[in-house]
Amino acid sequence: MKIALMDSGIGLLAAAAALRKLRPDADLVLSSDPASMPWGPRTTEEVTALAVGCARAAAALEPDALVIACNTASVHALAALRAELEPGLPVIGTVPAIKPAAALGGPVAIWATPATTGSTYQRGLIRDFGGAASVTEVACPGLADAVEHGDDDAIEAAVTDAAARTPAGTAAIVLGCTHYELVADRIRAAVAPTAAAQLTLHGSAGAVAAQALRRIGDPARRGTGTLTVLHAGRPAALPTAATRYPQGRTLAAPAPLPAV
Repeated sequence: MKIALMDSGIGLLAAAAALRKLRPDADLVLSSDPASMPWGPRTTEEVTALAVGCARAAAALEPDALVIACNTASVHALAALRAELEPGLPVIGTVPAIKPAAALGGPVAIWATPATTGSTYQRGLIRDFGGAASVTEVACPGLADAVEHGDDDAIEAAVTDAAARTPAGTAAIVLGCTHYELVADRIRAAVAPTAAAQLTLHGSAGAVAAQALRRIGDPARRGTGTLTVLHAGRPAALPTAATRYPQGRTLAAPAPLPAV
């Protein structure tokens, strides 16, 4: 089994690590274009062109499924990617976990990039899946870039700023950018330093990984747990910043293959 994931940068680590946990034998392809970050301020046409480039590079390696492990790319380019690659290659998008967060019944905050916050797309998700929950959109300027570069001071500043604008009593936070899942513990500590156990964070990595495996079904081939990294379609190494996060360290380590 071979599964490809694409993102602007290392935001794909969370879903890739979830797949590694579920299927250690799966060969993973991580296709990104970090030099073009951030994608959030770009036009739909620009994001689509970048996403298609990353997707084509991954598709050339003949994976069994392609995960769009990026909220921005899913918003702007998912339809184009599916039109080009399906049905031959299943394409799985990433959607903020608003529905399960709202189902808990308490106040919900959605942390997302400034471009996504207030967008027609996100407002539509709130309308369709927010139910009766009180939902607050919280823009997080600079957070994705800070995570991408492993800049602790910038991460701290961006998280602290967003936490200060998150209403007191928030019961759940939806992580509306895949990069944010890499610093979930820091977000939890900043928002609820004295009552972290009462705050639920909702990422998308686990659900996306499970959906990818469902779409593949019973694969015709087994993998050996390899990891291939592509930057703008060219072979690359896992970025140094990736190993600053648990998900990156999981992927950097040899896959724990089951005994045959």
